[in-house]
Amino acid sequence: MARRLLPIVLLSASAAVTACGGGERARPVHGTARAEVAGVRYTADQLAQALLVHAPGYRRAADPDAGEYGTLKAVQNAARLQRETELDKPRCGTARPGAAVAADVPAALVTFAKKGLTVTETLMGMPAADAEKQVNARVPAGCLRFRTKIGSHLADHRVVETPKGEIGEGSRTVGVATVSGAARTRTWYVVFRGRHYLATITVFGPTATRTEAERLAQAARTQATEILP
Repeated sequence: MARRLLPIVLLSASAAVTACGGGERARPVHGTARAEVAGVRYTADQLAQALLVHAPGYRRAADPDAGEYGTLKAVQNAARLQRETELDKPRCGTARPGAAVAADVPAALVTFAKKGLTVTETLMGMPAADAEKQVNARVPAGCLRFRTKIGSHLADHRVVETPKGEIGEGSRTVGVATVSGAARTRTWYVVFRGRHYLATITVFGPTATRTEAERLAQAARTQATEILP
């Protein structure tokens, strides 16, 4: 079974909070998810050690969570919320831009927070070809604006995607502006690849910016490069 990489519809509005682990106490690092999946060299424990330890201006919200991608609490929450979300453009929820992330790849995740903002870093052990597909993925033109409904709550979303970037061995940056009633918020996320891994940095909150997301992605890249052999 494979799971989409934190789908765009779950990176906006309240969905982003759950998808990025906001408010959830992650499980302590445990075990060593298989590192032999399609030639992946890193275990979940190694990836956990390569996560950001500090994010200036933020506090760590929970202990890192590590294991197989599909077992991470934030990923499970995202999948559950996706099932509960209704879209005005259903194809935007079922489209698979880029490769799927196998549920059994080694992964690690950590969340930081400060007033009004949540930051999450996820590292996934992945062959270069699969990671490149994720970096090259693009949001379909017809999905740059969409509406979601979760229970009785409606939200309108507008997506902005930048040209391919140069963080790590290639990156992509996507922003989502969400309006729900009088509430307005933003989500920016950066996906970049390194040697045998894929990383995501997500910044969620009313004052989230592309600059902050890419700054943290650069810091995450530096940390991973220092730790991973």
